[in-house]
Amino acid sequence: MILQDIIIVRYDELALKSKKVRSRFEQVIVKNIKAMLDSDGCSYSDVSREMGRIFIHTGDASAVESAAKVFGVVSTSPAYTCEPTLESTAGLCAELAEGFIQKGESFGIRARRAGIHDFTSRDVGVACGDAVYKKFNGTISVNLTNPDREIFVEVRQKKAYVFTESVKGVGGLPLGTQGKMVALISGGIDSPVAAWMMMKRGCDIIPLYLNNEPFSDETTRERAMECIDILQKWSPHKKFTVYEAPHGDSLLAFLEKCNNRLNCVLCRRMMYRVAFEVLELEGAHGIITGASLGQVASQTSQNMLSEMYGMEYPIYHPLIGMDKLEITNIARRIGTFEPSTKPATCCLAVPEYPSTAAKIDEVVKAEAKIDVPSLVDSSMKNIKKSVR
Repeated sequence: MILQDIIIVRYDELALKSKKVRSRFEQVIVKNIKAMLDSDGCSYSDVSREMGRIFIHTGDASAVESAAKVFGVVSTSPAYTCEPTLESTAGLCAELAEGFIQKGESFGIRARRAGIHDFTSRDVGVACGDAVYKKFNGTISVNLTNPDREIFVEVRQKKAYVFTESVKGVGGLPLGTQGKMVALISGGIDSPVAAWMMMKRGCDIIPLYLNNEPFSDETTRERAMECIDILQKWSPHKKFTVYEAPHGDSLLAFLEKCNNRLNCVLCRRMMYRVAFEVLELEGAHGIITGASLGQVASQTSQNMLSEMYGMEYPIYHPLIGMDKLEITNIARRIGTFEPSTKPATCCLAVPEYPSTAAKIDEVVKAEAKIDVPSLVDSSMKNIKKSVR
């Protein structure tokens, strides 16, 4: 009986980097894979790397799905190893096929080779195909176009690997290779997805929750914190530093002194200012929002122009071109949809008819009626910091 003893981990974008950068990124992804395996309780003896591949030395089948959750991984396969010769690979393929292919089915061998050998990839495919066909005494057929079953063979310099399945990974870049970002997390569907999308691009995130009390209640906060906890599972190598800042006084100032149709734009601008203070504290590189163009009244192009006027730091909107269905599908896949849709109190400071085309000059005039620096200073003096 043959035993699966290794998992092949593949990446994509890393291969496009220079040799020096690729090596550094590979070291990061190996560290992240180990952290994910440890977090999921998977057993393994080592995680090694060769050019273009990472190998998890384990017989634990659960490690296949675990490694596929690591950012930068495009696919994983549980594999069986043998010596990198035609005879060994052919024998292993025949043995593996016995419990994999049924009589009457068609099969195909998908072979590739890396390194220096005295045979070609085609030679590997022919040798393995012949061995499998003979094993079944002609009761199966060869179909290289659309077979019922496929057996994959990778012959490398020191080992050969045979496998029959691949699990799709999340892709992207290794988490931690693109610096830190402050992620505004509201507890709704969009903002956790936006944070996850930037994590997929390699950014460590610093979650920031702006607490709207008394214009919202604990149910809203609980949703946000539960979403943050789920996002943390995608980052087992590093605990989040979470900030929670009071935002109710700012909302009250807008209601008392400004044109209330501008409340959402003014609210966003104040959030950005508080986020910028956190950015400087943490040495981060930008701010992440869950904005999607035109999805709600406050997210029109004119409003977003006014929201960002005078903000001298990068603000990223990874969901900007997505519709609600696309965002919701990602939320379901990453695990944040359920907590994001739990019953909660909506913000009571949102006007009945918010402005959809706030002009920069009217926003500037509105902010002149309130003490912006004092409100930001008050939020920062009362901000809470925790490691979850």
